[in-house]
This record gives sequence, structure tokens and C-alpha cells, in this order.
Amino acid sequence: MLRLALAAAALSLAVTPALAAPCRDAHGKFTKCAKPAKPVRCKAANGRFAKCGTRGARPV
Repeated sequence: MLRLALAAAALSLAVTPALAAPCRDAHGKFTKCAKPAKPVRCKAANGRFAKCGTRGARPV
């Protein structure tokens, strides 16, 4: 039982840094991670969502 507990603890310590990988810049310093950009949505003249390439569609 003790071996199993030690193995689980060692495995959790080995996996944790890989899961919580913070962002780094070109010099190796830690920085804030960039948020993913929101997709652009467009609305047509009648107020419904439409593809942004259609005539009369404007970004929201």
C-alpha cells in the first residue's frame, strides 16, 4: 500500500509541471498568456446573423 501511495505521489509531481505550462517570451521569462481572439460575427440588414461576406452584413 505504501509503494502504491509513493508511486502515485511521484507520478503526480512529474505530471504537474507539464499541465501548468505558463507562457514564456523569447528570453525565457514568464509572461501573461494571450487570450484567444473572439470570432467576428456579422448581422444582415434585417437583424439576423449572416456570413460576413454577404451584401449588407456588418460586424457586430
